[in-house]
Amino acid sequence: MATAAPDSVGSPQDGIPASPEAIVVRFAGDSGDGMQLTGGQFTLSTALAGNDLATFPDFPAEIRAPQGTLFGVSAFQINFGSREINTAGDAPDVLVAMNPAALKVNLAALKPGGLIIADTGAFTKRNLDKAHYDANPLEDGSLAKYDVLAFDISEKTIEAVKPYGLGNKDALRSKNMWTLGLALWMFDRDRAPIHDWLRAKFKSKPDIADANIAALDAGHAYGETAELAGPLKQVHVDPVPSAPGLYRTVTGAEAVSLGLVAGAQLAELPMFFGGYPITPASAILHHLARLKEFGVTTFQAEDEIAAICAAIGASYAGQLGVTSSSGPGIALKGEAMGLAIMTELPLVIVNSQRGGPSTGLPTKTEQSDLYQAVYGRNGDAPMPVIAARSPSDAFEVAIEACRIAVEYMTPVMLLTDGYIANAAEPWKVPDPADYTPFPAKFLEEKNDGDRLLPYKRDEKGARPWIKPGTPGLMHRIGGIEKHELTGNIDYSPDNHQRMTDLRKGKVDGVAVPDQDVCLGNAKGKLAVVGWGSTFGPIHRAVDNSIRQGLDVSHIHVRHIWPLPKNLGDLLRGFDHVLVPEMNTGQFKTVLRDQYLIDAQPLTKTSGQPFQIAELEAEIAKFFDGVPGNEGGQVPANDQQLPSTES
Repeated sequence: MATAAPDSVGSPQDGIPASPEAIVVRFAGDSGDGMQLTGGQFTLSTALAGNDLATFPDFPAEIRAPQGTLFGVSAFQINFGSREINTAGDAPDVLVAMNPAALKVNLAALKPGGLIIADTGAFTKRNLDKAHYDANPLEDGSLAKYDVLAFDISEKTIEAVKPYGLGNKDALRSKNMWTLGLALWMFDRDRAPIHDWLRAKFKSKPDIADANIAALDAGHAYGETAELAGPLKQVHVDPVPSAPGLYRTVTGAEAVSLGLVAGAQLAELPMFFGGYPITPASAILHHLARLKEFGVTTFQAEDEIAAICAAIGASYAGQLGVTSSSGPGIALKGEAMGLAIMTELPLVIVNSQRGGPSTGLPTKTEQSDLYQAVYGRNGDAPMPVIAARSPSDAFEVAIEACRIAVEYMTPVMLLTDGYIANAAEPWKVPDPADYTPFPAKFLEEKNDGDRLLPYKRDEKGARPWIKPGTPGLMHRIGGIEKHELTGNIDYSPDNHQRMTDLRKGKVDGVAVPDQDVCLGNAKGKLAVVGWGSTFGPIHRAVDNSIRQGLDVSHIHVRHIWPLPKNLGDLLRGFDHVLVPEMNTGQFKTVLRDQYLIDAQPLTKTSGQPFQIAELEAEIAKFFDGVPGNEGGQVPANDQQLPSTES
């Protein structure tokens, strides 16, 4: 991703322009150095400054990897600017490296001419050996193509907190705050909100709060007073133009949680959430546990199976049942999902995807559960599947999942992933009055004269929802096949055929909006089709390519199953269809199967999101030989061109 507007891009050694459109900063250090906390607070200050932003927390799966090792590196990247930001950025402008391992792991991502801020106090012989350096890179000339600002942050932190009586080990825990203070000065950020946050966080330990504030202020003061020549200078990024309203930063996990609560309120139902801890889905349970005042009951079960079965029981009792997990846990929930489909009860299942299979890459992102979501149950067990494209979009998608579940009496799977769950972006808090309620309806009297038919369907194919204990409405429910109207056990071949067709027809008939074109024309040479968290890099890559005169469009699908009814005709209007996915080509297979089109895959399973540059390069291959585009050259960087996105 780029780092400056065309009129401010200089040679690689020119450093960061004084007023860039956007900047990418990566904080990296040992997993105990507090890089996620540092990045989170820098994100807060950036949002308060009025910049648009996107973040990418990237941390190891180990709870505490050996200190100073390559596989123990934790990083937090933020892209912020005065124009719309869609991704966390390709290449950082600034890399803050707290130790040699952090430098080695992240150096390849830094753009030529980028700034390295390194803590020389951590570049000891022992740490250099752990990072497999033969010589100190800060001294051997290997960093010549970068700007390097290296000084002893560790020593300066110890000096700053000395008045508070901390030993060296405890003092060094404030090193991230010293670094954050320097970053706040570099990018013209206010320290007051961080002061307030530290005082609140360490309310019971005011000495610790004061020490961290002292470290923060010392880092800020260093930038103000050091008067270093060269790379260290203050950079101001103007606020992004934005519509009036109330804004906040939100992660995908927070947005899903708020959307589920909003969906339950619109359905006029209490919500029951049954969950079991698993990365990166656990944050949803944490957030919902704080929202009990909205009629939310949270239950941490003994395992994944108990969590979903408890949620199904809550739906049977008349609440909105919700459960959440990641791929391994979704696999364990498979039989119970079939039970929810067979009993035809509303249920929302959130899958925060991660790298797999098995335990796989617990803290890395992937989109490899699409087959599992669409096809992954025994028997013919269709289920609506929808996917969020960004952290803020997860709020809307959660409401949509609740609506479909309640209106069609069916389980619904909502797909996010580790990138969406952990990443943050600004979100304009919506007006609740803008949402149409979809109140749940419960059957309260017999629906066939003096008989109860618990599987008599409405115009949408949904059976009635009956609360247990309603006088005169006792009925049988369970996982064994039942009569199409009475609900009594019925194994007969004709009945099973009809029930299978009815369940499938109900899901096939779920009303979903027609598919739109996010960017570009509705017909043309190339459509780049995405789903989920690939939205940001695809959108920017297509935008850049259009600006080079290429006939390319971006189509992003929210409703994975059933697919929008106009999608097939829309895709047939293009000569080529390219489907970038963070898997081995699962959605590509679905599109080929449903529409018999020659969709071409672009796959990635590295645990890292797509970069804009690699998508642009792939798009260019479809235009080799086009006049004015010999070689298919397109811009490699997100920020080399101003955005026209709305």
